[in-house]
Amino acid sequence: MKARVLFAGCAAVLVAGCDDMNGAGAGSGFMTNVPDRVQEIAAPNQDLTAIRIDPADGCYVYRHVGPVETTLLPLRTVDGRPICSRPADQPAEG
Repeated sequence: MKARVLFAGCAAVLVAGCDDMNGAGAGSGFMTNVPDRVQEIAAPNQDLTAIRIDPADGCYVYRHVGPVETTLLPLRTVDGRPICSRPADQPAEG
């Protein structure tokens, strides 16, 4: 009986931990309003409904849902350059 209760508790915790990666809703850290300029220069086939700025380098990343895992990838222009919110040599504030 104790094993069932322990298993059920662990399963609930694991399932709750996966919830944040699957949605782009409130509290997920994704932008709700993508700047128009970013929409104009972003290459096609990137999910513009789930983007945010990486605090490490100031560049935009988007959520890519693959067949095995969901990960954040750099948002790029048609010619492959990353789209950033600040110059590359400017350090992050903090």
